[in-house]
Amino acid sequence: MGETLSAWWHQTTAIEHLAAWLALGWAVYVVWLGAWIILQKREPAATLSWLVSLAALPYLGFAIYFFFGPQRIRRQRLRRDRSRTRMPALPAGRVPDAAAIELARMAQTVTGLPPSTATRADLLIDGSSKYQRLNAEVALAREHVHLEYYIFQPDRTGTALRDALIERARAGVRVRLLLDAVGSGSTSRAFLKPLVEAGGEVAWFHPMRLHWFWQRPWLNLRSHRKIVVIDGRVGFIGGINITDEEDESLGDNAYRDLHLRLEGDVVRSLQLVFLEDWVYATGDPPPPVSLPESTPGDIRVQMVVSGPDSPWEAIHRLHVSAIHAARQRVWLVTPYFVPGEAAMMALTSAALGGVDVRLLVPKHTDSRLVTYAARSYFDDLMAAGVKVLEYGPRMLHTKALLCDDDLAIIGSANFDHRSFRLNFESSVLFRDRTVVAELARLIENDCMDCTPVTADRQRGLWRSRLPEALARLMSPLL
Repeated sequence: MGETLSAWWHQTTAIEHLAAWLALGWAVYVVWLGAWIILQKREPAATLSWLVSLAALPYLGFAIYFFFGPQRIRRQRLRRDRSRTRMPALPAGRVPDAAAIELARMAQTVTGLPPSTATRADLLIDGSSKYQRLNAEVALAREHVHLEYYIFQPDRTGTALRDALIERARAGVRVRLLLDAVGSGSTSRAFLKPLVEAGGEVAWFHPMRLHWFWQRPWLNLRSHRKIVVIDGRVGFIGGINITDEEDESLGDNAYRDLHLRLEGDVVRSLQLVFLEDWVYATGDPPPPVSLPESTPGDIRVQMVVSGPDSPWEAIHRLHVSAIHAARQRVWLVTPYFVPGEAAMMALTSAALGGVDVRLLVPKHTDSRLVTYAARSYFDDLMAAGVKVLEYGPRMLHTKALLCDDDLAIIGSANFDHRSFRLNFESSVLFRDRTVVAELARLIENDCMDCTPVTADRQRGLWRSRLPEALARLMSPLL
């Protein structure tokens, strides 16, 4: 083997004008790949980051961009739009008041989901409370159970839910489970086989398609949603996956997280989102579902979804617009904080204008690169007056935004480029003082377990400042 490689090396280096040929090949590669990236018309910072990074990786850069580069889903978006016309009609919803009408109109325009109402909205704090309520509601299902998850682990938590679904499927309930092919990649078909044998249906969101060499794979475009709809009457949505890592009753290091249990007309919107994703993932026509009678409630809510099948970045726009509209306070909780220019401008402008702006992030995350990138923004935020707090010792996984006394956004989206542009995400916009007050109490309690970040903190060159600066350079790619 060594002699073969040595002979190949001598033959290669003996080629006349080898350096010139390599330089020409590199130049053609840079021009061709650069034109491809530039024609995507992304933000200049992101475009330049890709160009510099890939120019430094001749030929290998093409493979990286092919698999992980930003993509728009055009043809598939058309199929989603067509499927919408065959979905159950949504109620018109309650007209928001003057202070909220701009946000509501924007959200409806870019998502097609109108303002709605809920008769009940329960905040489920941490995994144990969510799993108990979810399993109890599944046991009461009579017609259908629709589930969509990014992570569904074949552990104790996942097995308990799977077995509950099997029992309902055997009783004649239509069970449809949609899993992200990457996030739930460790969940084997063998683990789900008993559910399928009991009559349940399982589908995978963006499975790998490497054998379709003429199409770019969807490796980087994931469904990050966590949605459950039971009989069209109860819905669950938020940030908690199905995994032992989020059950504090099984370990003291479980994630700190937040989920929602909803009743009322808003569940119809949640049902529509699931059915669109199911049609998109399976290619089948929308399954027939019966819905309960419309039951308007007193809690004003609106479903907001976003993903790479739309250029409008609905959840990103919603966050930025809500922050700009705030007058008293902006409290943001997110496990991953990698803001773009518009988001940073909104946060710092609010703080400079005297608004009480707080940012709660975990002291330690499951991604050191993202942690460094997030910390690279702290000095600019604090200089503007933002209070930055690091939660510990558990991993903070809550995704929520609170503005003033009457607006809250809770869902699956992190405050980063990936959630705003690459992932399929879902959030709920509340215009309700009771829900906002409950969320405010939760955030205040979490603040007691936080360490304030100060400008005079110890920040060594090699352990902090340089890694943070380098991570920030990659922030448009994260």
